[in-house]
Amino acid sequence: MMPDLGKYADTVLSSYAVSLLLIGGLIWWSLRAARKARADLDDVEGRRK
Repeated sequence: MMPDLGKYADTVLSSYAVSLLLIGGLIWWSLRAARKARADLDDVEGRRK
């Protein structure tokens, strides 16, 4: 069910691909930052063994 994009198909599809990669990167970056923040908080609170 792909619409006919004509001569702009490459541009549109590459824009979608770049957007998905950027969103995936932001999700990965956020999760990594959350893990680091959790580890830092555990260190500060002394709960880490």
